[in-house]
Order: sequence, then structure tokens, then C-alpha cells
Amino acid sequence: MADGGFTKLPGGSVVVALTLPRPLGEGGIRVLVHAANRQRALTRLRNLGLRAVYLRGNTAPPTPDEVTAVLHHPDGLVWRTAPDRGGELWHPIAALLRPAAPAPS
Repeated sequence: MADGGFTKLPGGSVVVALTLPRPLGEGGIRVLVHAANRQRALTRLRNLGLRAVYLRGNTAPPTPDEVTAVLHHPDGLVWRTAPDRGGELWHPIAALLRPAAPAPS
């Protein structure tokens, strides 16, 4: 189960933050989604192929810096490794979902 939470913004929208296990390697990834409500935020992730994503509770809501990062991104959907390793920048979700390059022959 993912560790995460949400923050409701003054305009009525929400920022959802989830820490998901990394498919390959140790640690995990922290994903931030800006949407009209929590259900739409989770639907955005499920539509990208992250089918088993659920938010139960509000144990790890986004920090103010995380909210700022996702609000300033045009897609409203960013990620980075968790825990943060030395000030790593946020990446667009396309960088995570992009297939790995084939090995050179």
C-alpha cells in the first residue's frame, strides 16, 4: 500500500502525494498530482498504468515545497526518488513511464 496524503488548496483543488515502491531498485518514488479532487488525482495515475494506487488516510501529506513544485509544472504531475537524495529535482511523469533504451549490441 502506498504511503501518502493530500492537501486541499484555497481554490478547491487538491494536491495528492504518494510514495510508491520503485519497480527496480531500492527505495521508492514520491509522486505528486494536482487535480480537481482526490478521485480525479488517483484516476490520472491509474490512466497512466499505475493501476493499484490507493490513498488511505492522510499519513504523509505534501509539504509546502512539494505543493509549489507540482503547481508550477505544466502537467501538474511530477515525481522524484524517495527519500530525497541531496536536493534532487522533480521530473515529469513521462520520464518515469518512458521505456528503457535497448542495450547496445
